[in-house]
Amino acid sequence: MLLCIAVDCCAVSPTGDKLYITNCSKHKLLILARDGSVLVTFSDPALAWPTGVNVTPSGQVLVCGGQYPNFFIIQLDSEGRRKLATLGTLTTEKDGMGNPWSVCYNRHTACIIVGLFNINIIQVFKAQ
Repeated sequence: MLLCIAVDCCAVSPTGDKLYITNCSKHKLLILARDGSVLVTFSDPALAWPTGVNVTPSGQVLVCGGQYPNFFIIQLDSEGRRKLATLGTLTTEKDGMGNPWSVCYNRHTACIIVGLFNINIIQVFKAQ
């Protein structure tokens, strides 16, 4: 039996016209139009294994991933073409953190919430 996973996580733009999909095995974030056509394919060395994706109410895209021992949370523009910032760096050996698997922005508390895979912990970062 061949197991092929093409979609690891997905998010929808605030306007509902774009779908953001992480493909961990291909090391990419895909942005699709409503009809399924690929608008943008984003990759970055910091996201060797992109896992989680979230779109903020303003349309900015948060993606988490990386490769042992360094994991990252990056922010992209709403088009997914340009990295705006590295919002967080988790180094397993230094911070004792696990692999970030999911990311979410809470607009009420202005916090980025990251679910860590290896150690079943949620890490909360205050957005600035």
